[in-house]
Amino acid sequence: MRRFLLMLLVVALPLGLVGCGEYGKVDQGRVIAYDKNAKTVTLIQDKAMEPLNPDYSILPPHTYKLPVDPAEMGPEPKAGQRMKLDTKTNIIRIFNTKTQAFEDITFKMVDLQENIDRNHPLVYDKATEAAKKFPMVDRDKKTVTIYSGRQKMLCTISMPDEYFALPDSTWDAGDEVRVYYKAEGVSLRFMNITKTDIFKK
Repeated sequence: MRRFLLMLLVVALPLGLVGCGEYGKVDQGRVIAYDKNAKTVTLIQDKAMEPLNPDYSILPPHTYKLPVDPAEMGPEPKAGQRMKLDTKTNIIRIFNTKTQAFEDITFKMVDLQENIDRNHPLVYDKATEAAKKFPMVDRDKKTVTIYSGRQKMLCTISMPDEYFALPDSTWDAGDEVRVYYKAEGVSLRFMNITKTDIFKK
């Protein structure tokens, strides 16, 4: 049902602007950079367009100027450079902002907790009614603890020392967003899929 509604939104977004002239295009992907002052967002396109099995593997990244009208923009996006976390092969794929390329890093699994939903005590503090902050980067122990809500997985991994010089956002997954545009690089409408509750009335 959720997948159906998401696909419906993909179709409905441009249709919502019928009457404004020529049809535009829709782009969708994961945010790797967000400049609040410049009102720009940069994303990696989702090749698969499958909510439960995304494929962020298209380069180069796309940068868009965000809508000026707040009514055309949803919640601000969170940026992150983690593209994929594979606990079967023990490989994490990141977008390296310095090289502007993907990088596959082999890690050692320290701890893995599965079937962890967003309300589990390991990731959610009931006393404060707030989600715990991830990733947790311990540069002394050379570990990173990551929570993936999509994969319902909490894991602690270890990597070679040189990777701990990278910013914490390297290990975080950016929000998934959708952009409607007519001119290249200029968003007419922006939707933060990750932070939009499509079931909320």
